[in-house]
Amino acid sequence: MVTRQDKANAIRALAMDAVQKANSGHPGMPMGMADIAEVLWSDFLNHNPNNPKWFNRDRFVVSNGHGAMLLYSLLHLSGYDLSIEDLKNFRQLGSKTPGHPEVTHTPGVETTTGPLGQGLANAVGMAIAEEHLAATFNKDGFNIIDHHTYVFAGDGCLMEGISHEACSFAGTHKLNKLIVLWDDNGISIDGKVEGWFTDDTPKRFEAYGWQVIKDVDGHNPESIKKAIEKAKSNSDQPSLICCKTVIGFGSPNKANTAGSHGSPLGTEEIEKTREQLNWHHPAFKIPENIKDAWLKQSTAGQEKEDTWIESFNNYKTKHPELAAEFERRMQGELPNDWTEKSAKNIKELASLDKPTATRKSSLNCLNKFIPLLPELLGGSADLTGSNCTRWDGATMLSANNPDGDYLYYGVREFGMFAMMNGLALHGGVIPFAGTFLTFVDYGRNAVRLAAMMKQRVIFVLSHDSIGLGEDGPTHQPIEHITMLRQTPNLDVWRPADQAETAIAWQQAIEKQSGPSCLLLTRQNVTQNQQTEKQISEISKGAYILLEPNEEPKAIIMATGSEVEIAVNAAKELNQQGQPTRVVSMPCMDRFLEQSTEYQEIILPKTVKTRVAIEAGTTGLWYKLVGANGRVIGIDRFGESAPAKEVYEELGLTKEHVMEAVVEISVSGSYSN
Repeated sequence: MVTRQDKANAIRALAMDAVQKANSGHPGMPMGMADIAEVLWSDFLNHNPNNPKWFNRDRFVVSNGHGAMLLYSLLHLSGYDLSIEDLKNFRQLGSKTPGHPEVTHTPGVETTTGPLGQGLANAVGMAIAEEHLAATFNKDGFNIIDHHTYVFAGDGCLMEGISHEACSFAGTHKLNKLIVLWDDNGISIDGKVEGWFTDDTPKRFEAYGWQVIKDVDGHNPESIKKAIEKAKSNSDQPSLICCKTVIGFGSPNKANTAGSHGSPLGTEEIEKTREQLNWHHPAFKIPENIKDAWLKQSTAGQEKEDTWIESFNNYKTKHPELAAEFERRMQGELPNDWTEKSAKNIKELASLDKPTATRKSSLNCLNKFIPLLPELLGGSADLTGSNCTRWDGATMLSANNPDGDYLYYGVREFGMFAMMNGLALHGGVIPFAGTFLTFVDYGRNAVRLAAMMKQRVIFVLSHDSIGLGEDGPTHQPIEHITMLRQTPNLDVWRPADQAETAIAWQQAIEKQSGPSCLLLTRQNVTQNQQTEKQISEISKGAYILLEPNEEPKAIIMATGSEVEIAVNAAKELNQQGQPTRVVSMPCMDRFLEQSTEYQEIILPKTVKTRVAIEAGTTGLWYKLVGANGRVIGIDRFGESAPAKEVYEELGLTKEHVMEAVVEISVSGSYSN
């Protein structure tokens, strides 16, 4: 007879063997949490290994992602498309088992984890999505959306500040289908945590409004099972299950020490561990009866999905329009009429003729686009009025109004960004939310993971430059535009007017393979009144905004609020007989993806006199202006003063641009 201990020991054995073969990894957490995992996956988790993307599956997140071999062992044993050879290739080039779980690499992995605490915050976003979509689509006893989100988290996850942000938010929203199992083993990389982590964690979570289930023996299946049952029975609180565990459980000499955390146990210690666990099988060898006991879940999971499909088919009969909308949104597709209607809206938005801040233009876009796309779920980190992220028809999403479409995240930038990633990962919504550009520093790692995971997340970052003025250098972003542009798979849009803002929104919505950042002004900017051809080329990242009456001898490039400076400089230069083109480049990333033919049309190699102006660091622009070109930007911090005065003080002026163009055209380079 196969016991629970046998099934848990299979996880332990695979974990220590894979780490040993790779000569790299973290065996301690998988060995310590194996009993908890066995109970959760055997008795509670609704999932189908034959279809890892079944929509109504429970989500399982390993926030302490260094314990990746626990997840890989579970996926392999349960019948996912992850072979024993894949486990043997743990941490090797091109394998399906990278050193930390990656959602785009391995079937059954729900999110990319490793930076501690972010998986927990992702899970909060997933739980919000479940609650929101259930309120939107469940009707007349048809609970087509009804699943839990389970999280494994360690001491490190709870030390990270993001856990405070996300878990406080989860308590306020009463996310009762969120269940966190805390691996309370008291050990981190530096040793026993009592020297640096003495929080009363249960009281902390009780203060957040969570149900806290204390003193659970993480190696006693009955104790674990009762705790999960109690958590599932709570109808208005998320639950924290405090599981006392031994890191590296079963290792005679390394259990309960930092020695089992992030290093292989060693061949000698592994042999002793096999004896201790009564596991007398070679490396990577799982006895057939234990395999069979685990694989029963594959059959059970298919049965659960089949039952759900039958219910959904009945739902389709009774609610055909809702069912069609549900399927569209879960597949991440836009409505059939999106292209036609968005084009019409863009035409209307582009007709604006009065100076307007692009943050306000962004709100005008939302008022046009959200009625077409109910899956857009907005928010802000306590800057709603400043970011202009709440559209006119928005309703607050709360515990009492889960079908609302706007989240007040509070002052929680990092938590907000990571929760947005969780919303996108869950599916059915397109999250967007705002803060000031300079505060992207707080959430930078979540932006990076959004790009790595290729999630459709839209970061609305207003107050994008020294143009915010009197708030001074602490609030004036300088290096941030460059930092974001250098992030792979992230589109960074810095529109110059409402037409460009509308296209930026359209492109961010349509991009299904990664996130976008919209960088928006506080100050008013001039509307450029583009032609239809120019509007059609904005999506390519750069286009000719102003052309002289003869062949250009100089090109000025600019983005955002500096486009106006470029245009004014070029107009005067043209009057002086220096034919100058202006190229507006709202998205450098997109432009550099275009064909060489298009790039040559916009920036012909024959034009050597090139100047770029942007209120940020200058380095990236040299690939476009060339070694003899000039970049007028800011490679220092800002000043506290009215915006016009700060621009003049830091040299972002029409006169400075003209001077650069003239000197390059005369001497072939700019001297200062």
